[in-house]
Amino acid sequence: MKSARTPLVMAALACSGALLAACGTSTPAASPAKTSSATPTPTASASATTQPPATPTATATPTSAAAPACATSVLHVAVPAGSGSAAAGSSYYPIQFVNTSSSPCTLYGYPGVSFVTAAGGSQIGAAATRNPTAPAQLVTLSPGQTVHAVLQVVDAMNYPASDCGMVTAHWLKIYPPNQTVPVYAGFTAKTCSKPKTILSVETVQTGAAGT
Repeated sequence: MKSARTPLVMAALACSGALLAACGTSTPAASPAKTSSATPTPTASASATTQPPATPTATATPTSAAAPACATSVLHVAVPAGSGSAAAGSSYYPIQFVNTSSSPCTLYGYPGVSFVTAAGGSQIGAAATRNPTAPAQLVTLSPGQTVHAVLQVVDAMNYPASDCGMVTAHWLKIYPPNQTVPVYAGFTAKTCSKPKTILSVETVQTGAAGT
């Protein structure tokens, strides 16, 4: 009996050894850890190209600057007596301004006018008042161009002699508009030595004479 089980036991042991060899556990290899495939956000480097600035707002194109005011030194001023006209106790004459320079210049507004005793002499009576009949306008004179302002001369005989103090004047002192240096123009007329309104002047207008 013992001898019969021995082969069976040995066989069983052999099989168990074989199974243990075949089925023996070995330590499994660890699964590789998953690596992140996310690309890291790059940081800006000092050599990175700067973005161009936004297009600036367009600025208005500057307009051409106006010609400068006509200085007294570039003007020839005259009051041609033969071009005057008379109406209602007054006579009207153009004070003519001629640009003698080689560049354009401008006149705007009223000239200053008064009778004087001589070129560089003292004033006679009141200075000219301003007549607003013609609106002021900026007048540009090209080289050699002539413009004018109408001068009204009231007949001094309109005033009583005692109120007038009538004298004969031979000169006009004329300040071009916005200038402080005068010119003197020969002009003969009866006027009042007392402060009566004899002279009145309009603004400078285009053309050599009024209508």
